[in-house]
Parts: sequence; C-alpha cells; structure tokens
Amino acid sequence: MMRVLLMVAYDGTNYCGWQVQNNGETIEGVLNRELSALFGEAIQVIGASRTDSGVHALGNVAVFDTNTRMPAEKISYALNGRLPEDIRIQKSFSVAEDFHPRKAACTKMYEYRILNREFELPNLRLNSYFFRRKLDVEKMRAACPFLCGEHDFKSFCSIHTQAETTVRTIYSLKVEKEGELILIRVMGNGFLYNMVRIIAGTLIQVGLGTYEPKEIASMLEARDRQKAGPTAPARGLTLVGMDYQELKINSSLTTF
Repeated sequence: MMRVLLMVAYDGTNYCGWQVQNNGETIEGVLNRELSALFGEAIQVIGASRTDSGVHALGNVAVFDTNTRMPAEKISYALNGRLPEDIRIQKSFSVAEDFHPRKAACTKMYEYRILNREFELPNLRLNSYFFRRKLDVEKMRAACPFLCGEHDFKSFCSIHTQAETTVRTIYSLKVEKEGELILIRVMGNGFLYNMVRIIAGTLIQVGLGTYEPKEIASMLEARDRQKAGPTAPARGLTLVGMDYQELKINSSLTTF
C-alpha cells in the first residue's frame, strides 16, 4: 500500500465546494471517481482544506492510499488526462503512510481579490469580487496589524463553525494594489469556517470608512459575529497553497 500526495489546483466556480455532498458535484467527488476508475479500486482522498462552494485553489493538498504499481510521480499525468479542464494536479509523490494533511502542522496561504473600478471586467468575473465604490487602501492596510498574531477569532467565523477552539494565529496580513485589483493576502496556522471571507468583508468596510482601523481590536475582543463585517463573496477567494515545513512541502505555485 502506498500513500500518495496530490497538489490540486481548481476553479471552484462550477463546484459545491471540496467535500462530497448530495446536492451537487464537488472537487473531492471528482477526484474519488476518477482515481477509482484509473486504478480499479475504491479510493477516497483526504483533503487538507475543505474549501467552500465557489472558492478556488492553486495548491490544495490531498492524499490517498492505493495498491497501484504506477510510480507516484506519474500519477499526476495519468489523472490529469481524465479530469475536467477546471481541475488539474500540479504534482504527485509518495509520503509516509501516517501523513495526514489536516493533522500535520502547516502554514496556509489565501488571497482575496477585489476588482475596484467603475465597471466589471468579464475576464475577471470568476475569480475576483467586483466592487464599484472607491476603497481607501491605506485604511485597509492600517487595520491589518490588529488581526496579526494569536487571537480568538470568534467574531470572524461563521456561527455554524464546528471547531473545538476559535483561537488561531495569523502570521502575515497584507493589502496590496495592482492596478485596479486590491489583493488581500493572509498567512496563518489555520482558518475557521468563512474566516478569510469575513476578514475581507471587514477590511472592505474599513476601506469604505464604515469602521476605523482601530475598531478591529474591539471586534476581536467582543467574540461576537455580529460585531465584525459581512462575509465577502466566495468567488474572490483562492487558496494559494500550504507549507508543510516538516516534510519540506510547499504547494504554493506563486510568490506570496
């Protein structure tokens, strides 16, 4: 038996998220189906991040066990020949049999893209949130330090979260501007349900002047979802990658 790690990139537009469910096609469901057909055995992948419906990824990580004799590094080629064009394996290789992508310590990297201009651009409609009203990027940047470090992020996660603890650590949070695109880039040791989208929605409100940057501190202290900003739409969010330092695995395909 061999455990294989996959680095998975996908456009989440047409999927009901990562995790298998009854109401539609999912990334996990497609991978299970095509891997099972490829190897003639029942295969179920274990994903590192269960991204929501409409969320994208450049470097999500999944593992599965197989009896195949195909070299692990060749599986990416064979599998890509069967996958739809909006899902692609970037790399495949064998890992220890006890490696679990959700239990191993790692740094996760997300990017939220905001198209801040007068009119939409059709070619960016699937992976960016179009927002017409002018945003003050400097104010958004000024709010970032309040969110960095270890905090209880109960105000910044869905009330439906099932996490045992809402304490997380953000290592880096930056707001960058590239032309008419505003990029919110965040790195942390883990993220709660809708946490990045709520951070993005709150920073947008800061950029509008609804909140002052310093109000982020009181939002965290309140530990109340109603005190933070709205949840930004899924289409602007991309899981850039994961860094498993213990195994020297970094699934990010871009400089972050």
